[in-house]
Amino acid sequence: MTSTSPTPSVQASLLDSVDARTKLAGSNRMEILLFSLGTHELFGINVFKVREVSKTPVITKTPNMPTGVEGLISLRGNVIPVLSLASAMHLADAPGGLGGSMMVTEYSKRTLGFLVHSVDRIIRVEWDKVRAPEQVTSGTHAYITAITELPDGKLVSIVDVEQILSDTFGEAIVGQIDRIHEAGDINLFYVDDSSVARKKIAEVLDRLGVSHKHASNGMEAWTRLSGMAAHAQQAGRSVRDELNLILVDAEMPEMDGYVLTKNIKSDARFEGIPVVMHSSLSSEANRAMGKSVGVDAYVAKFDAEALAETLRPLLLKSQRD
Repeated sequence: MTSTSPTPSVQASLLDSVDARTKLAGSNRMEILLFSLGTHELFGINVFKVREVSKTPVITKTPNMPTGVEGLISLRGNVIPVLSLASAMHLADAPGGLGGSMMVTEYSKRTLGFLVHSVDRIIRVEWDKVRAPEQVTSGTHAYITAITELPDGKLVSIVDVEQILSDTFGEAIVGQIDRIHEAGDINLFYVDDSSVARKKIAEVLDRLGVSHKHASNGMEAWTRLSGMAAHAQQAGRSVRDELNLILVDAEMPEMDGYVLTKNIKSDARFEGIPVVMHSSLSSEANRAMGKSVGVDAYVAKFDAEALAETLRPLLLKSQRD
């Protein structure tokens, strides 16, 4: 069930102990901060991506900024850009003005301020109640990564902040990555619900010279991985003969990366195959969550060189073993 019990204070809830939130790892649940952009829709963002919520501050206007960027603010000694989320998402029916609240977000090694109309409350959601937009409704906006439903029937559109970051500031550039010449045939399976991330992961793997297959959410990934393992077993082989490494995202509809990792690590058929978590949630708390379910490495999105150098030794070791 989705819980809609309001917290005493959104800000106080965001400052809850890290230990309390890390217990969600492996439970296939997450917490979503609900907010409005002044339209009839209700939006949400993973609480782990939000550092704090405040009233809209005084913003220093700067020229030649990308669409949606209203200017800069100084926050505890750091200068960060502030985006009007409605403008960045090109919502034509959103009211004018900057909105009354600002969410300070941190993901993909970037800190951004998002201006919104108002902030509502935090709810706890089970990932199997979260669906990709095309499975729920048609005509969904390009910046919505998933949708869930509240007990009263109201839909919550979960914002694809990675897509907003990419479209506003440009995609991450993949620099020089050396091919793995000595490894022979290497096969990797990756899963990510973000089309931006899948494109960049594939680019890194192609430069490494690694063969790859992918899925778009955790449930699809587990179904495909289970099928690969069953097929190998029937053929009298080990799935390790066909698969050297599994790369998982943390946040995904239907099954998150933590539960997917637990499933892989508890299945003897996948013994010896390393699992790397690749997530825009780059805090130490999220690293701890990944470690608690058994990931072999954790790398933050999106640093192509860091991803390549995290994968390289694990792939070579898997190839030798």
